[in-house]
Amino acid sequence: MRTATQPIDGKAGRRLGRHLRSGATMVEFAFVVPIVFILFFASVEFSRVAMIRHTVDNAVYEAARSAIIPGGTAGGAQTEARRLLAIVGVGRSSIDVIPSRILRSTPEVTVRISVPIDANSYVPSQYFGGRSVTRELTLRREGM
Repeated sequence: MRTATQPIDGKAGRRLGRHLRSGATMVEFAFVVPIVFILFFASVEFSRVAMIRHTVDNAVYEAARSAIIPGGTAGGAQTEARRLLAIVGVGRSSIDVIPSRILRSTPEVTVRISVPIDANSYVPSQYFGGRSVTRELTLRREGM
């Protein structure tokens, strides 16, 4: 029989220490998990926006490039832009080609692409709600 002044040793002491520590572990878990989830979802959102920005940059260039070559059309430029945006799952975009009818005498072509962030985010947008990525590029036609 152990008295109140004798230390606890052996297996009984380890079990009692683990039992007392389990409450602290639960409290630490309750504080840390929400922070970890917030950081995770924020990183997913910021990564998705960066990917959309870079894809729109590439799509506007490639669409303009396809429109300025001899025989290029505004419809062909829009098709090329949609194809590149679809690779990363970007939908609901606005693609404008100016002029809408490209003639032999057309000196330059402008392509403008606008993509709403809300419609293309994986998680509900906290930081970019109501914003869109808009890029515009004007290139001189080849063979002029």
